[in-house]
Amino acid sequence: MMNKYLVLSVLLYAVYSCQPVETDINFDHKQLTYEGRILYADTAAVLSWPGTSVSMQFEGTGVSAMLQDLDTANYYNVILDGEVISKIHTDTLKQAYVLASGLEKGKHTIQVFKRTEWDKGKTLFYGFEIEEGGQLLPAPKPKKRKIEFYGNSITCGYGNEDYSEQDRWFGYFQNNYQTYGAITARHFNAQYHCIGKSGIGVTVSWFPMIMSEMYNRLDATDSTSVWDFNQYTPDVVVVNLFQNDSWIVTRPDNEQFINRFGDTAPDEAAIVSAYKEFISALRSQYPKAAIICALGNMDATREGSAWPGYVTSAAEQMNDSNVFTYFFPFKNTGGHPKVEEQQAMADALIAFIEEHINW
Repeated sequence: MMNKYLVLSVLLYAVYSCQPVETDINFDHKQLTYEGRILYADTAAVLSWPGTSVSMQFEGTGVSAMLQDLDTANYYNVILDGEVISKIHTDTLKQAYVLASGLEKGKHTIQVFKRTEWDKGKTLFYGFEIEEGGQLLPAPKPKKRKIEFYGNSITCGYGNEDYSEQDRWFGYFQNNYQTYGAITARHFNAQYHCIGKSGIGVTVSWFPMIMSEMYNRLDATDSTSVWDFNQYTPDVVVVNLFQNDSWIVTRPDNEQFINRFGDTAPDEAAIVSAYKEFISALRSQYPKAAIICALGNMDATREGSAWPGYVTSAAEQMNDSNVFTYFFPFKNTGGHPKVEEQQAMADALIAFIEEHINW
């Protein structure tokens, strides 16, 4: 006669082995991990902001992602077990992209990370598909630290992989993963949000919108799409703006100069006031966050520039012990900062945070 405990074990094994193994993972599965401001539609997650990402843990030998771009200018890093293994260029045709195959059996982590900024368009993420024989694993515990960046082309990573000296705007040459912000976030194992746009400023931009009109959006292209700041409360906020202002305020014939200022450039008091107003808006959303008012590493921090002084004045007027200033040294090279210069910025910011902020 068979032992009753053995019979029970056999039955339990049979029941367990008959349970369906999840291989088609929908975009809204609770075991997926997103970072960045993500708009969730009925059938897909919309990836738009630079540095937005989706990841999962799985067991198996291969995985694909179902994606559809609304433009043709977006690029994504594929990150397997913490290492970038490829770059994919998404198309307007909904299709499965093989992210990894031929893997050793066992536990893996896959991440799809948006290299490009929102002016390159949006991408619909429908879900992951694990190769037959694999299965979804529970998501890791959320990262405890949170950091958020507000910035322009430097923060977005404009042209950071273009070594042709042409500083081209194409998405192919942009890699937000290798920007000072993303590198800093990874160093501290922090969740990462990047609210940025090339050409944007505090008082004026190279296009009609300024940061105070964009910073609170979920969909950057829609003024009625409002971000819920309660969804993400950063411990540290880094603001790196004014590079574009420093150019445009000296160009009275510029269309955006005329739209914002008429025929008279803003004086120091107006510039400082606008910056202080923006930092105050962030403080109202994040009462306890450390806010770093940064600037650089392009020519707004060149020796003799007035712009670091404007940032310092605004920060001092805040009279807030949790508001800091940090100025990246002028890189003294042409064009936007390349990957190596972004790394140097990250190293400097990491050292500053480690010295001044307890989080």
